Amino acid sequence: METKDRIILALDFDTIEEVIKYVDLLKDYVGYFKVGLQLFTACGFKSVEVIKEHGGKVYFDGKFADIPNTIAQTSINLMKRGVDFFNISAVGGSKMMINTLNACNTFAKKNNINPPKILAVTLLSSFGQKTLTNELGVDMNISAYVLKLAKIAKESGLAGVIAPDTDAGEIKEVLGKGFLVVCPAVRPTWAIVNDQIRIVTPADAIKAGADYIVIGRPITHAQDPVSAAKMIINEIDEALKEQEE
Repeated sequence: METKDRIILALDFDTIEEVIKYVDLLKDYVGYFKVGLQLFTACGFKSVEVIKEHGGKVYFDGKFADIPNTIAQTSINLMKRGVDFFNISAVGGSKMMINTLNACNTFAKKNNINPPKILAVTLLSSFGQKTLTNELGVDMNISAYVLKLAKIAKESGLAGVIAPDTDAGEIKEVLGKGFLVVCPAVRPTWAIVNDQIRIVTPADAIKAGADYIVIGRPITHAQDPVSAAKMIINEIDEALKEQEE
């Protein structure tokens, strides 16, 4: 795929006007536009419709976790709106993931459309070892926990996972290069960290094995968003060249 297609731009806004602005400005420099909970609760499916109408592709970041039937039907609703790929939470369990995948594949076949890629969220990028152990009561190393959830997602038939770069390499090694890894919390070295704990640069993520990176404020809050996107594309290109050498 083209380098730009590896970039998922987070549209963490509250208005359709902002969505239109950044889709029109950046659709030639990023692969997907992320519709997350902030944008969706502010603008609903109008945000998805506008992105599609203005020539963008949609990654829906809902991190769904509920009983299997509810998530399966919710996912079909995303397909009806033209979402290109989306995620559900791995902690929802294998039954939820399998039911969702089967429901989406059945709907796609019935309507003669391509099914979306479905990914599993392993652990939020704002979580560290202390939160995992002391608050969630999970007595496992954070990387081992992420890999365990990734294995469950793979066994359930999902296309890949959302995981940090520190785990991307092991996930690829254990589960195969074809199993997708989307790396969140990506920040170029010239950007402010903000509220993420486990952050990486675009080059770090790609070198580690990530197929896609999620990035928002370093582009959308830049003085020149197009130039910022181009800088990230160049950084990814350099990382890919190093991998080939």
